[in-house]
Order: sequence, then C-alpha cells, then structure tokens
Amino acid sequence: MDREVKWTASAWNDLEQIAQYIGKDSEHYAAAFVLEAREAARSLEHFADRGRQVPEFGNPAVRQLIVGTYRLVYHVNPQMVHVLGVIHGAREMPLL
Repeated sequence: MDREVKWTASAWNDLEQIAQYIGKDSEHYAAAFVLEAREAARSLEHFADRGRQVPEFGNPAVRQLIVGTYRLVYHVNPQMVHVLGVIHGAREMPLL
C-alpha cells in the first residue's frame, strides 16, 4: 500500500545540520548524503514497514533506516509516514 511521506520540521533541520557538518570537509559528500537520505525516505512510500523497530521506543510504528552512519527515524500509520529525525548512530536517541 502506498503512503505519503512527510518530513517534520525537526527532521529537515537535522538533515540540514548534517549536510553543513559534512560540507565543511566535502560539499560532494554532503550532497551525496542528502540525496541518499531523501531517496531512503522516498522508498517508504512503497515499503514503509521495511525498517526495523527503534528499540528505544518499543513502538512497532516507530521504525528506522540506516543511512551511512545515521538513523533515519520515522513513524508509520495506515495513510502516511512521518520522518521524525536523522540521528547519528553513535548518539543517544533523543525524544522525538
């Protein structure tokens, strides 16, 4: 079943901050990361349940995809997927 994918403002902010950080060393890698993250999120339109459950939340509707060293965290409901945040894998999971 196809679902609409929407990014929250905080998730967009996460992505922008990550791109700025990577861009200090390489604009090319920053752009490639943003493209990879956006493509991963777009894939959720068709395969929203493919990511694994985020263990810190204990909620089967909160899932994640690994993009490089980052966790793209999202919430699934029957009609929509909300991208909640992009968090570095080494960081503690904040309350989204």
